Amino acid sequence: MATIFSKIIAGEIPSYKVAEDDRFYAFLDINPLVQGHTLVIPKHEVDYLFDLSDEELAAIQVFAKGVAAAIKEVCPCIKIGQAVLGLEVPHAHIHLIPINKESDMIFSNPKMKLADEEFKQLADSIRTVWENRK
Repeated sequence: MATIFSKIIAGEIPSYKVAEDDRFYAFLDINPLVQGHTLVIPKHEVDYLFDLSDEELAAIQVFAKGVAAAIKEVCPCIKIGQAVLGLEVPHAHIHLIPINKESDMIFSNPKMKLADEEFKQLADSIRTVWENRK
């Protein structure tokens, strides 16, 4: 059975895409800790990030680096934090989170509520920066 992330990649479930190439897909988290919280996933299903081949693991990090740079340009922050939890969806993924203090990455924090239009504008802004950096 396909994961929710595979359904997002296939276009069966809508998402706020910020970046995509032939192997990876990045989209805004719909329950963000902070504005700009993004998920980066491989397009093929693998449950655990460290089950990726060495080459894929390196490649997803390089892809995430470009996405993080675009997020940082759009969302004022000191750094982009990275987290790998992977318990909630059995599809490898990296969280990229704009941070101004370490507590911005506490996953038990209340989640932000953004309107559809806010998500769309944010995703468009990040995607534009990402595409212009390639």
